[in-house]
Amino acid sequence: MSSDLKYLAAYLLLTTGGNAAPTAKDITEVLASVGIEAEEERVSALLAELEGKDIQELIAEGTAKLASVPSGGAVAAAGGASAAAGGEAAAAEEEPEEEAEESDDDMGFGLFD
Repeated sequence: MSSDLKYLAAYLLLTTGGNAAPTAKDITEVLASVGIEAEEERVSALLAELEGKDIQELIAEGTAKLASVPSGGAVAAAGGASAAAGGEAAAAEEEPEEEAEESDDDMGFGLFD
């Protein structure tokens, strides 16, 4: 997780918990509760960036922007349909690849790293 995202996550936790205007102290306390030492400059930068803005409106704007990003689902579905139509015999002859021994449950990072 980007180091700035942990500050935003703390801010969002506070706002969804009912604190309409989290302070630097509030954000620092949330981060400290999970063992993260907050950097004052980053907390200040986040608060300056969000000052006077409605977090729900920002989330709605971000959701609208994400809706326009292609997710690749249509390509995967088209590929799956063509494989089912003509590639069943070829797929039966192919050897399955061995799975990696490493677990990627955490994908190499934690929630607040």
